[in-house]
Amino acid sequence: MQDQDPINVIYKLQRLLDEGIEINSSALLGGGVDNMEKYQYILGKIHTLNQIKQELSNLLNPKEPDNDDNVTRIRR
Repeated sequence: MQDQDPINVIYKLQRLLDEGIEINSSALLGGGVDNMEKYQYILGKIHTLNQIKQELSNLLNPKEPDNDDNVTRIRR
């Protein structure tokens, strides 16, 4: 098993999330949705992917000092 840098793993995850967002956005914009239920489902997927991407971004660039000793640091 190849040992990978956690930072590179996060960047790869962000790229995968971007791809998922793009695919789902294309489905919405390209008319691949034929009812409101599917529209809301895909919109929810896009929202969730964006939230996960933002949380990963926050791990790389924390905006607030964190005094919690139980938090694992990603950046060294």
